Amino acid sequence: MSSKVQSKGSKAKDHQPSTQENLPPPEANAEAIHFLNSLREPGRLQPCLLCSPPSPPAYLSWKLEVVEQQSQEFIKFHILPMEQKTSLLKQDDQLAMTRMVKEGEVSSRSLSQISPGQEVKTEVTFFPRPSIEGFVSQAANLVLLRVMAWRHTVPSNARFLALDTEGKLCYSTYQALGSQTIQVGHQQVEVFIVEQTVHSEQGIPVSCQFYLLSDGHLAKRIQVGSPGCCMITKVPVLREEDDIEPRPAFKKKPLVWEEDLELYSWFLDRKEELRISHNSYLRQHPEAQALISDFLLFLLLRQPVDVVTFAAEYFGPFAKRRPPTPALRSSNRPSPFRELEPERSEA
Repeated sequence: MSSKVQSKGSKAKDHQPSTQENLPPPEANAEAIHFLNSLREPGRLQPCLLCSPPSPPAYLSWKLEVVEQQSQEFIKFHILPMEQKTSLLKQDDQLAMTRMVKEGEVSSRSLSQISPGQEVKTEVTFFPRPSIEGFVSQAANLVLLRVMAWRHTVPSNARFLALDTEGKLCYSTYQALGSQTIQVGHQQVEVFIVEQTVHSEQGIPVSCQFYLLSDGHLAKRIQVGSPGCCMITKVPVLREEDDIEPRPAFKKKPLVWEEDLELYSWFLDRKEELRISHNSYLRQHPEAQALISDFLLFLLLRQPVDVVTFAAEYFGPFAKRRPPTPALRSSNRPSPFRELEPERSEA
């Protein structure tokens, strides 16, 4: 993992790396990676996801790997307002994170425009692909919570990777808090509660509780320790589970092609086509008809008991691989039929 920090403004400070940067980077455990790989099961997720939270859309793979994601946050204090923008982009075999933090007056202008008294710090970090296996971004977290609500279960002892408030990799865990009935507008709805905890290595853990409807819609979000919460005011149209009908079984029926008009028509057309082709060939090769006539005449004159052997002896001289006929006849007449496998000579 490599990073580059740039600061602009009247209060720019030098970047001083802490001693914690020398610690080994966190890694997701096998339970978390197995849960992400299970999303590839048929009917779970599509090959490519488009997650559209209130911020700009994010693109994810079927294993919830980030292809592109952008997020923007505002903290409006009268004394020191702050604006933060984070961009994640997959580049070949690494993930590039660009984090821009502006302290001072927050306006509608872009972060590239700096007014007096403001400080903008830009940090670009590159994460190699092996180091972010099991990473769950903000957009992937929404999809992951929906999958947990569908399955009504949370992977036990699973330790994922996430980004803390400072943009550093850290551990993220999930815990099921059971089901509960809450009031949304004028309706009572049952929700499944999942608590996510981001274990930052530099600060205290941050926990958020997500109240999810049966189809995965987020109904309520609470940050533990915060007096405020986010909650929907109207129950959305719930997505019903698709009923997969069994495949119909068709009994095999006997085919009587003579009674089928289409098949019988094809048969007559093919029969006529072959008749014309055969007649044309015999006209072009009169020697074939003469050869067959001679054989039939010779057969009727001799009237042998074994017709097959007689035919083999008659057409044997026409074979290219026929062994030479001995000058003197022998009582041991050779077979007119060609052997499929030559006899092996005795050792």
